Amino acid sequence: MDIQAVETYLRDLQNRLCAGFEQADGQVQFRADVWTRPDGGGGESRVLSGGAVFEQAGVNFSLVHGDRLPPSASAHRPQLAGRHWRAMGVSVVLHPLNPYVPTCHANVRFFVAEKEGEAPMWWFGGGFDLTPYYGFEDDARHFHRTARDACAPFGEDLYPRLKRWCDEYFFLKHRQEPRGIGGLFFDDWSEGGFDTSFALMRSVGDHYAKAYLPIVERRRQTPYGQRERDWQLIRRGRYVEFNLVWDRGTLFGLQSGGRTESILMSMPPLAAWRYDYAPEPGTPEAELLQHYLVPRDWV
Repeated sequence: MDIQAVETYLRDLQNRLCAGFEQADGQVQFRADVWTRPDGGGGESRVLSGGAVFEQAGVNFSLVHGDRLPPSASAHRPQLAGRHWRAMGVSVVLHPLNPYVPTCHANVRFFVAEKEGEAPMWWFGGGFDLTPYYGFEDDARHFHRTARDACAPFGEDLYPRLKRWCDEYFFLKHRQEPRGIGGLFFDDWSEGGFDTSFALMRSVGDHYAKAYLPIVERRRQTPYGQRERDWQLIRRGRYVEFNLVWDRGTLFGLQSGGRTESILMSMPPLAAWRYDYAPEPGTPEAELLQHYLVPRDWV
């Protein structure tokens, strides 16, 4: 088990993603913010704000460790009690300015818990998912076909498994609606051993920009007005609700004493809530809810 190789990959992924997103934006660059965690470890948060394409974007690397896991991690895993743990990962959230460009999220991570005299317990996790404000069939198909390509070296049954996992995870139970059109999600993953699991995490990380940036280029010049902007902000409100109510990564970060600014980097710079709002039937906004925010086979 080569933990250093995982860290090296994750740091390189952060660099590559930032370079690609800066090129796509063409106007502003990421601001780097190196931080340390009082209880052990630290990371580097990179945030881009006020760009030509991205209203706000964040690409975070973290490597934190400790002697006691937070309740969000240990409640369902009592066997981890008394183990020293390390968690590292790269987390990405991009909130474009143009409502026709989707918000997009990715995360790849590794966790290991060790105790003297016992075998280490470890797993990988990650995935990427798309949250459009307006639906386009070709965007959805491209995104999911790239997700399928990321899984292809590991068997043809893997993409349907991770797609279904993503559909189930990124779901707002209190509203009974999906957050977006899904993608890939996996957690607590050790199938095939360390080398195979690490290769899956790398494949997901390496395919993320390929899945998203062509959609950015296709939609970034689409004209929009206040109506589209208002709808974007309402849907961003749903994004906030999921991250604060349901996301396990947010909960783990806050409970483990992580850096709050970096954990909440995933939030959009602006969002809105309108009481009991529903779009008019037959509108593109209604079509998003009826046709796109439902589990579908996109490939």
